[in-house]
Amino acid sequence: MRVSEFWRLMDGEFGSASGRHLAATMSLTALGSRTADDALAAGEDPRDVWLAVCRMKDVPESRWLGEDVPLRTERWDG
Repeated sequence: MRVSEFWRLMDGEFGSASGRHLAATMSLTALGSRTADDALAAGEDPRDVWLAVCRMKDVPESRWLGEDVPLRTERWDG
């Protein structure tokens, strides 16, 4: 998972402002009591950070992969 995907999932689950606030302030015990921001800055795998957030906030497993995003079906012939 890329950091951009982590933020897409955070925004989808918590909203942009709340997701950023959680990432900056919530201490994740599974990651040494660091915040998500600190863990990402330290090089933790974004997937591990996302899963730690999900567990801490009791996000149902059915939403751990985020919302279904429909595949783009049209073609651009540019």
